Formats: sequence, C-alpha cells, structure tokens
Amino acid sequence: MAQTSIYDFKVQDRKGQEISLSQYRGKLILIVNTATKCGFTPQYEELENLYKNYKDKGLEILDFPCNQFGNQAPGSEEEIHSFCQLNYGTEFPQFRKVEVNGENASPLFSFLKQQKGFEGFDLNHPIGKILHDMLSKNNPDYAQSADIKWNFTKFLVDKEGNVIYRFEPTHDIKDIERIISELI
Repeated sequence: MAQTSIYDFKVQDRKGQEISLSQYRGKLILIVNTATKCGFTPQYEELENLYKNYKDKGLEILDFPCNQFGNQAPGSEEEIHSFCQLNYGTEFPQFRKVEVNGENASPLFSFLKQQKGFEGFDLNHPIGKILHDMLSKNNPDYAQSADIKWNFTKFLVDKEGNVIYRFEPTHDIKDIERIISELI
C-alpha cells in the first residue's frame, strides 16, 4: 500500500526500535537530515534552541543522520548521539542513520522529496555559492531534481501531516522560526 501521509511511515530510532510517525499526529514536525562533520553542523545549536522554545507548544524535531554527503556523518548511532549531546545539548529525537537519495533511500525521505522538491540555495549564504558551484560542476542540471542536495535539509510537516515547506541548509533559521511560530 502506498503511503499517502507522513503518519503512514515507520522508522527506526537510534537504537533500532520501530517508531510509527503516527505518534506525532497533531504536532508540527521538522524533519532534518544531519551530519556531525559538516559546515552546517553548528545548526544543531539552532535546532535545539527551536526545540526548547517550541516543544511545549507542539513542535517535534526529528533528526536523521545521513552519511551520503562527503561522508560527513561517520560513526555509529551512539557516537553521533553522544557528539550531539556533548557539543550541542540536543534533546530532540534522533533516529537511525539513513540514506536520503538513490536506490537505498529511506521511504520517508523519498516521500518528503516527492511532496516538496528542491527550490534552490540561498546564494547570499556563505556556503550557498560553494554548494551551487560544486554541484553544478558535477551536474549542470542538479537543481532540476528533487533529490536532497546536502546535509541539514529540513521538511516542515503541519499538524495534519502535510509536508508544507522544504528548507535547504542555507535557509535562515530565523525565517524557519517565524513560520513555526505562526503555525504553532
């Protein structure tokens, strides 16, 4: 049966236990593919601040480490979890490492990409131009596919389970917070 809602998916937590996303029904959900050795890794701090400010109002942040972009999420789930807690004090749920693109892509991320495609990097962001140049060198048409382009791509899911926004890693977290505060 094809999944038609975010709530139809089951994922594994960092310890390998199956979790149904239906347990987040009625909450605003920010789903992120992350990495611990990336130029965007400091976004963990911004994400944790968002979580602290909005979790009691109905926000969940779901962290899916991914090692597909420059091998920037090495280590086991426990090593990644320890790194995030020690360096950024993260408390939001962290799941098993996943692939987000290709034939082994997590069904959840395939669904997210189907719902919201790539809309471009913020080229005013210091890393935005670097990513654009690097990706277009390998594939001049890279922006045409819905594939996730890099670590810390975020998908915002409304309280009814609809994927309503996709934020690239270069998107300003203050803008994301403004949107969350309006929807919460």
